[in-house]
Amino acid sequence: MESNVPSLEQADLDRLNDKDKAELRQFITNEQQRTRIQGQTHALTDICWKKCVTGSVKNGQLDKGEQGCLANCVDRFLDVNLLTMRHLGSMRQGS
Repeated sequence: MESNVPSLEQADLDRLNDKDKAELRQFITNEQQRTRIQGQTHALTDICWKKCVTGSVKNGQLDKGEQGCLANCVDRFLDVNLLTMRHLGSMRQGS
């Protein structure tokens, strides 16, 4: 798979000053986080869609039952993520 994005060579990175290296590291970290969030969003959409939308979408609208199911599915997903993050945070603190 070819990419249109030019690759960075080590020599290019060595020419950066410390401030630029730190900014590049932060940019890469932010992009990785954005990619993870997008992946989770796509997974959530897929899971909730398969669970809640069993028929065809008529007139470009979901029926009330599907809407409620999707809202509940998303809410539960977010609840589980929040609980997981809290649990991981307490584990890091040694609680």
